[in-house]
Amino acid sequence: MTLKKKIFLIVATFVAWTLTFMLQKPVFLLTYAGGLSDLLPVVAHGLPLDLSMAGYLTALPALLLLLSDLPIAAFRRTQAWRWALAGYFGLASLIVALSFVANVGLYGYWRFPLDSTVWFFLTTSPADALASVGWGEGLMGLMGTAMITALISVVFHLLYRDAFRPCNERKRWPIVIEALLLAALFLPIRGGVTVSSMNTGKAYFSQRTVINHAAVNPLFSFMESMSHQEDFASQYRFMDDVRAHFLVYDFNKPTGNHNTTNVVNIDRNNLPDVYLIILESFSDTVMKARTPDMQGRMAEVTPQLNALKREGVYFSRFYANSFRTDRGLVSILQGYPAPSTVSLMKYPKKTAAIPSLAAHLAKWSYKLQYYYGGDADFTNMRSFLINQGFEDITSDVDFPVADRLSKWGVPDHLLFAHVKDRLTAYYKNAPTNYPYLRVIQTSSSHEPFDVPYHRLSDKTLNAFAYADSCVGNFVSWLRQSPRWKQSLVIIVPDHLGAWPKNADNFKPWRFHIPMIWTGGCVKEPCVIDTLASQQDLAATLLGQLGIDANDMTFSKDIFDAAIPHYAFFLMNDGIGLIDRGNTMIYDNKLGRTVVDEGPEKGKNLRRGQALLQVLFDDIAHRGTQKK
Repeated sequence: MTLKKKIFLIVATFVAWTLTFMLQKPVFLLTYAGGLSDLLPVVAHGLPLDLSMAGYLTALPALLLLLSDLPIAAFRRTQAWRWALAGYFGLASLIVALSFVANVGLYGYWRFPLDSTVWFFLTTSPADALASVGWGEGLMGLMGTAMITALISVVFHLLYRDAFRPCNERKRWPIVIEALLLAALFLPIRGGVTVSSMNTGKAYFSQRTVINHAAVNPLFSFMESMSHQEDFASQYRFMDDVRAHFLVYDFNKPTGNHNTTNVVNIDRNNLPDVYLIILESFSDTVMKARTPDMQGRMAEVTPQLNALKREGVYFSRFYANSFRTDRGLVSILQGYPAPSTVSLMKYPKKTAAIPSLAAHLAKWSYKLQYYYGGDADFTNMRSFLINQGFEDITSDVDFPVADRLSKWGVPDHLLFAHVKDRLTAYYKNAPTNYPYLRVIQTSSSHEPFDVPYHRLSDKTLNAFAYADSCVGNFVSWLRQSPRWKQSLVIIVPDHLGAWPKNADNFKPWRFHIPMIWTGGCVKEPCVIDTLASQQDLAATLLGQLGIDANDMTFSKDIFDAAIPHYAFFLMNDGIGLIDRGNTMIYDNKLGRTVVDEGPEKGKNLRRGQALLQVLFDDIAHRGTQKK
């Protein structure tokens, strides 16, 4: 094969991959942006990432073409080169197709481009990872992947069908030119010769988040995310460390548990049973929503929770820490603001080194139980719970196969029925003097929202109504139990809400979630308007029980009047911080503030950046000898 032909193949391969990535963008825009009016700027701003990814995918064919010219007999077996290239292009086409289909399919749920989250979910529990996808969506995804893979593979087959034909050229200079051409691929891969390397932030240009995400190359986003899973200490360097720690200490003073207002009647000699009900995907907007029922009449979505809210302690300015269950559980159970860009659950050594609510309660003779109707190995949940001291863990395998009716395992009403059976047996067998922490994690109010309940016409809201009825029935049953007067029921979502559909993650209200405390030991109904986030639940509960929580660096007692209060939350890839007068959201990819409301504009930006930087410093040192 002549030098001219080889140069053509390398250039054509690069261009073909680039065009493939560019053609993905109109599909994304039509699906999520409602039209193609922004197509040209999306393509233009996404081009650097597309060129970079095309460079990566062109490098191996270019290397094979170079090797085939070397004066080594083993490198001149043309048939072997053909098979190697056919296999490579087949695999590369499949990966590109999967990244495209997964990005389009998952964006409607996650509202951010494809990243390592999907890999973590697939490797821990493939069944649960795919549970959100309906059969129709799954079939369309498979068909789309197969079709795209076939089309790309055919293009490269036609392009390379005459490659590696014997050539009589004996000169050395073609090898030099091919080597230079291979080296030139470094420029688009890295994004030039400047100090700054290629990153997804280069595609961001619009005030509309969905438009920026349309410009992002999904395969590049996935690879970038996978490469930032370990080196925590080098991430999010907004300022020097001394300045960051000073800012954080200034508004993140340790909880003292000395100024706590008690809303729960506590007998230190008879500590209450704590029921922590973690609701899947609930939001404040769901609790306020009204929608037609099956008869066309307007009805509350969550009448049971609304009633519990009125009779208990309702936290009206409470915010989710993040967007996924594995992040939310870290925040709730460990009082730790789990980062959005990495799942701490995949690092058992680190989560084991973070103080936890369960471990604190165990020191005060609490027995620990965890109830979940799904796969407890999903996202490393089981090891996470065991590290905290949970030995009694109920999951899907503890139920009859016939009860695992949904894609997420056991429906909520059967989960609560199991808890009731366990409690009935417990009360029958003369209860001990030990208090219990019983965590009940629901799952039915999750995509695809298929539930054995039909009250509301809207499928999504009906699933939330079903979960609401399950919680209400359980609390009503618990009122009749012998230890109701010594019971505290805490109801809190696991993360931001799944309704309204297609909500922008960069809207502060998206993270607004309910938290309700009820039970026989609650003193009286009240509304708490103190700003707080999920990570504050642990210190707050411990404060009510009179247990020291000073080792929980990031968790604040909501009832402690002597410390500053704020809501801190993270999205992919951004920071949210709300205090009494100011609301700020910063987009790390865009490199600017997208929400800045209140009289002191700019105040919370440096605070939020400092808190995120200190958080990653803390993560880096957890589980190491040096702290």
